[in-house]
Amino acid sequence: MLPKLPINLPPHLSLKLIKNYCDSGDLRRARQLFDKITSPDLHSWTTLISAYTRHDLQKEAINLYTRLRDIGFQPDRFVLLSVVKACTTSGDLIQAQRAHKDAVMFGFHHDLLLGNAMIDMFAKCKHLEGAKTAFNDLHVRDVISWTSICSCYVSCGYPRKGLQAFREMGLDGVKPNSVSLSSILPACSKLKCLDLGRVIHGFVVKTGMGANVFVSSALIDMYATCLCIKEAEMIFNQMVNKDIVSHNVMISAYFENGEPEKAVSMFKKMKENHSKLNYASWNSILSGCFQSGQTQEALNLLSEMQESGFKPNQITLTSVLTACTNSESLRGGKEIHGYIFRHCFLNDTTALTALIFMYAKCGKLKFSQKAFEMMNTRDTIAWNTMIIANSMHGNGEEALTLFTQMLKSGVKPNAITFTGVLSGCSHSKLVDEGLSVFNSMSKVHLIEPDAEHHSCVVDILSRAGRLEEAYKFIQNMSIKATPSAWGALLGGCRVYKNVDLARIVAKKLFEIEPNNPGNYVSLSNILVNAKLWGEASETRKVMRDKGMKKEPGCSWVQVKNKVHTFVVGDKRNEHSDDIYKFLSDMGDKMRQAGYLPDTEFVLQDLDGEEKEDTLCNHSEKLAVAFGIMNLKGESEITVFKNLRICGDCHNAIKFMAKIVGVRIVVRDSLRFHHFRDGFCSCNDFW
Repeated sequence: MLPKLPINLPPHLSLKLIKNYCDSGDLRRARQLFDKITSPDLHSWTTLISAYTRHDLQKEAINLYTRLRDIGFQPDRFVLLSVVKACTTSGDLIQAQRAHKDAVMFGFHHDLLLGNAMIDMFAKCKHLEGAKTAFNDLHVRDVISWTSICSCYVSCGYPRKGLQAFREMGLDGVKPNSVSLSSILPACSKLKCLDLGRVIHGFVVKTGMGANVFVSSALIDMYATCLCIKEAEMIFNQMVNKDIVSHNVMISAYFENGEPEKAVSMFKKMKENHSKLNYASWNSILSGCFQSGQTQEALNLLSEMQESGFKPNQITLTSVLTACTNSESLRGGKEIHGYIFRHCFLNDTTALTALIFMYAKCGKLKFSQKAFEMMNTRDTIAWNTMIIANSMHGNGEEALTLFTQMLKSGVKPNAITFTGVLSGCSHSKLVDEGLSVFNSMSKVHLIEPDAEHHSCVVDILSRAGRLEEAYKFIQNMSIKATPSAWGALLGGCRVYKNVDLARIVAKKLFEIEPNNPGNYVSLSNILVNAKLWGEASETRKVMRDKGMKKEPGCSWVQVKNKVHTFVVGDKRNEHSDDIYKFLSDMGDKMRQAGYLPDTEFVLQDLDGEEKEDTLCNHSEKLAVAFGIMNLKGESEITVFKNLRICGDCHNAIKFMAKIVGVRIVVRDSLRFHHFRDGFCSCNDFW
């Protein structure tokens, strides 16, 4: 039984006892003694608030400070420093702003120690403006001040401004330390600024900071991001003390540079050497394996992870699902879905949102809908993801319905919400609805449309054939039109064969994107379709003279957990002869069913028979044929293409789906197409 606390002690003895309890970690007794003091002085308040902060009891520290202010006490720099540190750890922006306001009110905002702490506090709260204010209030700035503001710019998504502040730091005569360098190198990584990264590397060598594991790890990451894996390896091999962080960074570096075998080998060596693996180690290797298509290896490692006592956490699930999304690994995504279900992660909004997007990107929209329906609480990101999922599958009406439900549920939309809704309207020819949503942004929701929203409106009008209206919309925009806006209009010119407007739009695109071959290819195709061979040839000549090459089209399909990729006229597949025979036989059946090859999509001056042969070689037809040949009782295949599906292939796949009696899903660069019984979900509008 604990002894009773003494009462009516002199203030200095009470303070001494409180300090003793705080130093021993018995904060409950310290608080009980504090509460018995009739009028505790500022020193007592500061002692207890500081103790709460040191023991990661941020909420208690902030609440006690609130009580101090409510009874009219004026804080000093020490108590402010303690509550600022509590706000830093908790990430509570409202309380952080209150602490800063008090610092200004009582004249402590010029204090270097407190000012540095407040910059870091706002950085942890992702509040750049607050950090800038705290930084600008300092009359004297040291290396910590500059490092904190540089780090804040980078963590808040402004790496270029972070580099600018880093340069100003040098001009101010402040020499960076190891923390400065490890904080600013990620900016070089994000911007792929190899030259500046090498300059910083030189400074590291010159000043002897290479032994610092954080600096070395940041350099490895910088070189890896800039695709200089040899330099990354050199730094890693030169490190005397390699910790778990440096190993994790190197594993990610190998994956990022397309060397998954080395990443897996390093991880296995770490296990053999009994390295103390952490969650970051497992998450790096799992997401990397899924991302690089090594699904079985990743699933084996997932089992090993659990056997080693590491239960996949939210970060594991989210990062792995993101990797499955990027690599269209449906099998891996389903395994993670099973884990989420078995281990009761159904209340984890972040993991379920990642699951929704994974299924949508893999062509399984119904599974996305089921995952969405399982969610107990839906935040803005969850609603946005489901809206975008429907939009990419061409379900504009459903995207609008979800948007209405989102508003009724009380969840506030953001800029991304409107991008998703407008995109859905453009794919479903919902012109009036799209314009209404766009106009409501600033008037109803107080969100100013940005360049992307304006581009969506241009796309909506262009897809509906209202080309002159789209052109006028661009000319009357309050912000400068981006290449995506002009590109949407050029796409409309291609569909509706408006050559005159296409020339005007292409000329504008050539000015703002002189090195984008896609613009030249689009204009050339429009001219070829108009039988303007000479002008089309001139456009292609400009491309050749500039050394530009069109991105080659390719399609891929997954069969037996292996991804098979095809390009036009591909003969590399070991079953190529069977594939072309299948297409030849299928062609006969399709013609009997009423299919006529649309040779308009052969952009060369060839005769009719040659054009038909060329159409048969398109990558999406090869991938679909291979998928059908390997159905093994399944009723659906999913094919992916990096470019827009051509009109003839689109028409042909409708016939193939009807003749074979299967559902064929094709995702091109614009959207998903669901082919069934001779029809496509896009209603021939894409």
